[in-house]
Amino acid sequence: MSDETQQPSPPTPKPNPSDSRGLLTVVAIFGGLFVVLLIFAVVMLGAFGSGAGLSTGPNQIGVIEITGPIMESKKTVNDLHRFAKDDNIKAIVVRIDSPGGSVAPSQEMFQAVQRAAEKKPLVASMGSTAASGGYYIAIGAPKIFANPGTVTGSIGVISQVFGVKGLLDTIEVDVHTIKTGPYKDTGSPFREFNEDDQRYFNGLITDLYDQFIEDIAAARNLKLAEVREVGDGRVFSGRQAKKLKLIDEIGSMRDAIEWAKKEADITDDETLVYPPDESKGLLSSVIKGAASTAVEEIRAQQTPAFEYRMP
Repeated sequence: MSDETQQPSPPTPKPNPSDSRGLLTVVAIFGGLFVVLLIFAVVMLGAFGSGAGLSTGPNQIGVIEITGPIMESKKTVNDLHRFAKDDNIKAIVVRIDSPGGSVAPSQEMFQAVQRAAEKKPLVASMGSTAASGGYYIAIGAPKIFANPGTVTGSIGVISQVFGVKGLLDTIEVDVHTIKTGPYKDTGSPFREFNEDDQRYFNGLITDLYDQFIEDIAAARNLKLAEVREVGDGRVFSGRQAKKLKLIDEIGSMRDAIEWAKKEADITDDETLVYPPDESKGLLSSVIKGAASTAVEEIRAQQTPAFEYRMP
């Protein structure tokens, strides 16, 4: 038996819980910073990435797309102004695919196109439809291209008034209207549309129609009589519109781009630049879509509405 006394092994140190919590805290902090930086990078790429309107190279052509019913003009007007003052944007193509819509926004975009065309080469390219208010916008461009089968024209104003008075009488519902003048409730669905209302609306629509006709005549270098002859609400194919001098050339968007390149003295390949996307993600898109649907529903119920629109 050995005389040496066996020394007991030192106890294994127990992990300190505070050390673990400290490590987790550090990992959480750096993880959070990484997520924030990743989100920031995605947002910046969406706002300033390729084709987002941040012009940083030569041979750039700005493209403004106007699609669907015309309800407002703010974004398009701002985009045209941005491209017009950007020295890196050498020319602008306005691509229109719209049946028209509200009167004032159509006029505002028409004027914005005219102003931009004073700064640099600008061309309008019609898609499947560029009618009524859509055509109004196009005439602001010094050059208009349309496909042979593009539906355009529909020059005129429309207002539709519906009435439910007969239905309310049937179900014995009374609507009491308090007004300050005989025409304050003109167009209300809750009373009959009489001859005075008809004369009143005719005068208003005639003035809006004259504004449309006068702008077409001035922009297209046509006589008022020539425009009135075709300005009866009819739609035309692109090929018919060219014969009537409502457009300039038969061609696709590619043809319009080539025209813009030539006018801007661009000989190499061009870079198409689109305005920044104002959407902030999926949730924003869903909310925006729902809001647009709600507005359309309200507009459908609103009476009267005066529009440069193809029914």
